Amino acid sequence: MDPENLRYTKEHEWVRVEGDTGTIGITFHAQKELGDIVYVDLPKQGAVVQQGKTIGSVESVKAVSDIYTPVSGEVVEVNGSLVESPEILNKDPYGSGWLVKIKLSEPGEAGQLLTAAEYQAYVGTESS
Repeated sequence: MDPENLRYTKEHEWVRVEGDTGTIGITFHAQKELGDIVYVDLPKQGAVVQQGKTIGSVESVKAVSDIYTPVSGEVVEVNGSLVESPEILNKDPYGSGWLVKIKLSEPGEAGQLLTAAEYQAYVGTESS
């Protein structure tokens, strides 16, 4: 269910590293738990972010949840389509529902995150 080429956090974010860029989003599990997403607050392009720190939030009909960045670096692109259509996060969290792209300042950080199998095991234990 969770793509193998991504790395995951215990806060339910994912990162796809391509070269020196990390694309960040929230997991299928996260969007399912949140329910219908109605608003997304994202950092501005050019913002410098640190691994594990809050970079925005996702608001659903049930709750508001902080977004934590799995990697450090500079925000080089923000998914503007989520402002107009936050429900994309529910429909395609691993594709068109990405949140931001970050130019990595510490490329080794992604390797410290959970693999898909580790994340699935974590999510399995979390709900019991």
